Amino acid sequence: MKILFLGDIVGKPGRKSVKELLPKIKEEKGPFDFILANGENGAGGFGLTAKVLDEMMGMGLDCLTSGNHIWDKKEFVPRLAEEMSLLRPANYPPLCPGRGALTLEKKGKRLAVLNLQGRIFMPPIDCPFRCADALLEEIDTPFVLVDFHAEATSEKQALGLYLDGRVSAVVGTHTHVQTADERILPGGTAYITDVGMTGGHDGVIGMRPESVLSRFLTGMPSKFEACESRLILSALSVLLDDAGRAVSLERLQYSLSEKL
Repeated sequence: MKILFLGDIVGKPGRKSVKELLPKIKEEKGPFDFILANGENGAGGFGLTAKVLDEMMGMGLDCLTSGNHIWDKKEFVPRLAEEMSLLRPANYPPLCPGRGALTLEKKGKRLAVLNLQGRIFMPPIDCPFRCADALLEEIDTPFVLVDFHAEATSEKQALGLYLDGRVSAVVGTHTHVQTADERILPGGTAYITDVGMTGGHDGVIGMRPESVLSRFLTGMPSKFEACESRLILSALSVLLDDAGRAVSLERLQYSLSEKL
């Protein structure tokens, strides 16, 4: 099985990057059995709308994962209970709408996807380690990918090692900066601390620099807007054997020369 995971898609620039570059990646690096992405920043950099979700799913994605920003657009939150291909972190309390795991099925192949969120420098939600244990007890396929949406490198590495040999891949998201530590752990699990960001890379983690610098210099609130230049799609390609163990993985960055 071959899987492609796209890093956090940020606003219109990120969506444009996927639309323009995903066909090229599929041609050069595919075919892929499943294509997934973290989409929590798809609408203007914060959250999702129904229109943006439909646009992104129409680009050939099989599933969207998310994180803490999935709650940013209040009018969209009820959609979480209805959308079967969109996940929110599973370790939010059970009263929260939506679900944190699903099993994709296509052409006779089955891939379980788990979405978890870290707790260091993040909202104090339930334990991602124990949540992963509970979810894995219910999964009946050896092909399992985990999106761990977390801030701290230490927490991401710890979860990767904790799940090593029990899942196929642990892919880190949230920091928007691609890390150069992709590897196969001793038990056969593919791991990367952060797959990176899909969107404008001339700003500050996807946002225009002037709005971010204003907040740092003054401490006052400022409106963040998605950066529109140096568009890059960041991704991770993972090849699995018949037992669900990683055989190889490749960190990818594809760029668009044009500006929005």
